[in-house]
This record gives sequence, C-alpha cells and structure tokens, in this order.
Amino acid sequence: MTYGEIIAIGEFRALWMAQGLSLLGDQLSRVALSVLVFQRTESPLATASVYALTYLPPIIGGPLLSALADRHARRHIMIICDLIRALLVALMAVPGTPFAALCALVFCVVLLSAPFSAARAALLPEILEGDRYVVGSALQNMTNQGVQMLGFALGGALIMGLGPYRALALDAATYLASALILVAGVRRRPAPARDDTASPSMWTMTRAGTRLVFGDGRLRTLVMFAWLCGFYVLPEGIATPYAATLTDDPERISFVAGLLMAAMPTGTVVGAFLFGRYVTPASRLRLMGWLAMLTCAPLIACAVRPPLVVVLVLWFLSGVGGAYQLAANAAFVQCVPAERRALAFGLVHSGLLASQG
Repeated sequence: MTYGEIIAIGEFRALWMAQGLSLLGDQLSRVALSVLVFQRTESPLATASVYALTYLPPIIGGPLLSALADRHARRHIMIICDLIRALLVALMAVPGTPFAALCALVFCVVLLSAPFSAARAALLPEILEGDRYVVGSALQNMTNQGVQMLGFALGGALIMGLGPYRALALDAATYLASALILVAGVRRRPAPARDDTASPSMWTMTRAGTRLVFGDGRLRTLVMFAWLCGFYVLPEGIATPYAATLTDDPERISFVAGLLMAAMPTGTVVGAFLFGRYVTPASRLRLMGWLAMLTCAPLIACAVRPPLVVVLVLWFLSGVGGAYQLAANAAFVQCVPAERRALAFGLVHSGLLASQG
C-alpha cells in the first residue's frame, strides 16, 4: 500500500485530519497556559509545575476513561470529547479567569484526550485492515510528530501576535473543527458488540482489560516494547543542559538545544516513512527487535562526548529506530479482541506517558 492510496480513503482522511486538529489544540493550550501562568505569577516554578500538570491526566484517566470507547460508539465518544474540550478551552479564554480555575480547566481538557485517543486507536483498525493499517499508522505517526513541533512553534507565534486569550479562543475552534470533520467524514457504527448482556462498571472493565493485556504473553511482550520509549526519550529532557556542554557561547545554547530536540523527531518521521512504505509486512516483526535496540544503542556513544554534528546524527538514528513501534502496534491490534481494543490501547498509552515522565 502507498500513502496516496491510504489518504484516498475518505473515512481515514477524516479521522486523520480530526486527530491532527485535536492534537494541535492540545499543544496550543499547553503553550498558552504556560504564558498565562508566567504572566500572572512571574514564577518559573509555577509555570513548570502547571505545564507538568498537563501530563498527569492521561496517566490517571487513561485506564478508566478509555473503557468508555468499548461501551459506546467510538465516533460518538470522539465527537463528545471534542465538543466538551471546545467549551472548556472557551472558558479558559475568558479574561480574568482565576488561576485555580485555569488549572482545573486544563486538567479536564487534557483528561479528555485519553478517551478520544483510545476511541481513535480502536476505530482505525475498523477503517484500515491488514497492511493498510500499518501504512495508515505510519502516516498518523509522522503527522503527530509534525503537529507537535508545529503546535509549539505556532503557539508561540500566535500568542505573540494575538495574546494568550485570543489564542485560546482559536484553540477552542480547532476542537469544534475536529468534531465537524468527524460528523461529516466518519460513518456511524454501533457500539462494540459484547458477549454478555449486562453493563459492567468501568472499574470492572479496567480490571478485565488489565488481565487481558498483562495475562497474555504476546501482549505483555508488545507492551514492554512500547514502554521502551521511557529509555530513549531521555534526550528530550536534557537537551538544554546538554547543549550547554557543546557550545561555549551562552547565546547559542537555545539554538543548539533546538537542533538537539528536533533531531530525534526528525529521525522518527523518516523512519516511519521508510518502514511503512518500503518494508514488507513479513519483515516488520523480524526487524522489530533490531530497531528497538537501534533506538537506544546510538545514545551509548554519547559517553565519549562527541562533537555536535555527531550527536545530531546519533540522536537522528535513535529516532529512526523508533519505527519499530509501528510493527508492535500492528501486532497488538491483531491480538486484542475488537470489543476490548479501546481499553487496551488506553492502558498502554497511560503506561507510555508514565515511562516518559
């Protein structure tokens, strides 16, 4: 399958665009909130703490709220999440909103990303089957990396030009646009069929999902592959102090740090493109272990303190190896029953965020 053939599928195109807009909204709200908090408190600690708060909700809400996408129609869950987030961000855009209220609102906005992402991940295999799913996942992976970088850059530019409150109002519009795209472009599907007629509680479903994921040796292995991200994500957290060791000019530290932070996502985009387009389905699982090692092995060479150009190449190669996640993701989908797929993805995503933290 080619990327052009995947984009030509109308339902995937709608899901792809909605996911991009929703993720862009998440990034814009993070940047705007950081600026608002710093303007009000002038405290770097408060600003950093509130930004860190945006990573906490998915870890808490993922295992619980992801089950909603296994109890109700997944398209319906995504639309509701977008509409509620649009309303919450619009409230954040009201000038004079108290600091505590801002924190609570952004917590809820990011919390709703858990059921939205779980529903999208569970819906994608129903739209794309077989090799189409791997290629579509690669395309979404590249888009997510690009949108994250664009969101930070665009967020700063918008806030500089419009101010944080107007930028938040525009952010609310991205969620509304995402909901409209889902309504128009993704067809209605019934809620996932279940064997039992009773409606179990979310706690019960969460426990059952945990037993499913960690009680199966295949799934447990694939989850461990996914959570390896906690090891090779390290460069993003130390890019700025690392940059200070690579240049003697204090004014160049931010520039070097930007290059370092961009190296790994760039490698991830290139690796996902090549892996999804040119590696045959039969070869992907065989390459998964080697590529997983490639994500970590180049970082070992940093122990000899190479120059900047070499470090950029090493971190780029580490990003290329991250393409193994596509094979792990596709195998995970094949092993999980369709009616439990959203919860399983939610559990894995929460653990992924925790390992990154």
